[in-house]
Amino acid sequence: MRRTTGPHEKIIFVMLLSKSGFSVILLAVFAAISFPAHAVSPSAEADDVKAGAVLYRDKGCEHCHGPALEGTPKGPALANIQNDKAWPPETITDHILDGGKKMPPFRESLTDDEIAQMVAFLRSNNRPIPTKISNDSSAPQAPTPKN
Repeated sequence: MRRTTGPHEKIIFVMLLSKSGFSVILLAVFAAISFPAHAVSPSAEADDVKAGAVLYRDKGCEHCHGPALEGTPKGPALANIQNDKAWPPETITDHILDGGKKMPPFRESLTDDEIAQMVAFLRSNNRPIPTKISNDSSAPQAPTPKN
């Protein structure tokens, strides 16, 4: 099986072949163009985590995984998933999209942004617990069906 050379290996190879300052500058420009930064501001990340917590509650995840992600007889605990190397963000995303043994797929009911928010919530070390939806008269109520 033929192994392809990745972009990082190509950069190192070019650096080894070149000894002039111009080549190093050219290489730095190439690297900056090839590898865009994916930095997320802390406030945007915190907003995604909060939105993910609300989605966790509103999409019914707590029915199987528990309100504090402690797990139930219907679904496994997710409280420490952020520390589990078997569950990187890509695997969590795939599981949300495609479902699992007992878990239904959410591909049709969540947008890409919502899935990213849910993953941010599950991967966070400081997860907020969304407040329960109140049943008092000041809370919005579902419309009553007309007969």
